[in-house]
Amino acid sequence: MNLLITGAGRGLGLQLTREAAERGHTVWAGVRAPASAGKLKELQEKHGDAIRLLTLDVEDEGSIVQAAQELTHQAGVLDGVINNAAVLLGREQKLESVSLEELEQSFRVNLYGPIAVAKYIMPLLRKGEQQAIINISSEAGGFAGAYDGDYGYALSKSGLNMFTAQLHKALTPQGYAVYAVHPGWIRTDMGGASAPGDAGEAAKGILDLIERKVIPPEGAFFINADGSPRAL
Repeated sequence: MNLLITGAGRGLGLQLTREAAERGHTVWAGVRAPASAGKLKELQEKHGDAIRLLTLDVEDEGSIVQAAQELTHQAGVLDGVINNAAVLLGREQKLESVSLEELEQSFRVNLYGPIAVAKYIMPLLRKGEQQAIINISSEAGGFAGAYDGDYGYALSKSGLNMFTAQLHKALTPQGYAVYAVHPGWIRTDMGGASAPGDAGEAAKGILDLIERKVIPPEGAFFINADGSPRAL
């Protein structure tokens, strides 16, 4: 399979890239600055042509367009995309101190980015087989898990869940696997060193979803990495 993974330079994105390459897939690893993605370049040296570095800034529509053009020229077809790139800003801010600038940036990266990526790579996905669109979401984006804090992150992930629901409704009848996945509280730069979950295990679960080794219940689109449904 040809897979596109955004935010592939660290954390869950790096683990997803590693897991996909080890399973024999070709990964287009999207990062804002490939030259400074040291861990990703080390992984590429290990796996060779199975990992292709791709300049991709999900905040920049022009960058997304250029990446889609490069994918069209180099790959010609995609079988799956994992929208993983995300930011978590203003963690300590309560409502009275929320930065609207950081709120807007959260939406640009966490919601508008996946929408734009899907828009411009859809022609390549339509040529693929057993296509999959995985949007990395969070329990913070579910109404059932609402709490007072992380406004930009939670609201943008809630929007991402709605976007996933729209894609799920439109594309599932065509054979696509479309899910918003809560990977769990995992040990990454975003999740912190004290998180109980392992990013590598989450990556395995997400690849199982893409490969259809795990099939969630019919109609479920907001799920855990093991395929179990989450309450909205």
